[in-house]
Amino acid sequence: MKLFREVCCPTIEAVSKAVAAGADRIELCERLEVGGVTPSESLIKDALAVAGTVPVNVLVRPREGDFVYSEEEAGDMLESIALCKAIGTDRAADGRKAELRVNGVVIGALRPDGSVDMALMRRLVAAARPLSITFHRAFDECRDPFEALEDIISLGIDRLLTSGHCTDAWEGRFILKELVGHAAGRIVIMPGCGITPANLPELAAITGATEFHGSRILN
Repeated sequence: MKLFREVCCPTIEAVSKAVAAGADRIELCERLEVGGVTPSESLIKDALAVAGTVPVNVLVRPREGDFVYSEEEAGDMLESIALCKAIGTDRAADGRKAELRVNGVVIGALRPDGSVDMALMRRLVAAARPLSITFHRAFDECRDPFEALEDIISLGIDRLLTSGHCTDAWEGRFILKELVGHAAGRIVIMPGCGITPANLPELAAITGATEFHGSRILN
């Protein structure tokens, strides 16, 4: 089975390199050194043009730090989602005219007690549809991964990005295997963080996952 590789890209140069190397999807962000924040409108437009037919998912995270958000920050996230749905470009990478759109958004929010902020997530999910939706690594800071997994599945989210509640996906490989089994096809479990071409095959064999995420996954 072909492994699906999503590449995290904070710049146009990174997008171009990932597309040339055969990325199956791009996750676009800025400030990767702090875990990523929402990219600018201009970066989204430029990334769509460079990516061409490669799908682009946009991280929606208003700031660095924790994932407990104020109402003002929730409003910022809703505005960013609306922009992602509205934005487009007619510049294709090969020079031909084509309407290029954002494929999906990458979101996540927690409550102070470490549970998924279901009220805010319902608002974000409703605003995002029909875009594809990924719940990001806020999951790795939740208090109970299997309780959080069920909450995320109940929201109808398409994909969960996680390092298995560990520093990186290799360290979390056995928890990732449990998550894949527990999900039972109800959501895509996408391991991320610290994945390289060297450890990807064994990580796939251990976890049973088929989608993987990283900034160095194609290097």
